[in-house]
Amino acid sequence: MTFTALFAEDPAPAAGKPADVPFFMNPIFMIAMFGLFFLVVMLPAQRRQKREAAKLLESIKPGIKVATASGIIGTIVNMKDGSDEVTIRSEDSKLRVLRTAITRVLGEDTETKA
Repeated sequence: MTFTALFAEDPAPAAGKPADVPFFMNPIFMIAMFGLFFLVVMLPAQRRQKREAAKLLESIKPGIKVATASGIIGTIVNMKDGSDEVTIRSEDSKLRVLRTAITRVLGEDTETKA
């Protein structure tokens, strides 16, 4: 190397001084951004899902065709007001399932009305 090349180089960083980190790489900033994302995006979505699930469970009554979380499709036959269980009829069998297992209401059962 020539003398001019050595003269033009940046000096070596000091051993005890940490390198400057951009503000967006700061761990405190990253934690704060995750918290803000959670408050702005995740919490309202969770609240909306809970509201919709509660409205769905309130709307069920005997004679309505429903689908459960396990994929069973049937018609509600019997339900008690204070109980968590619902009796559904699917083809030739009757099943007792929890109200919270009902994920969708498929509409009125046409066989019951006919």
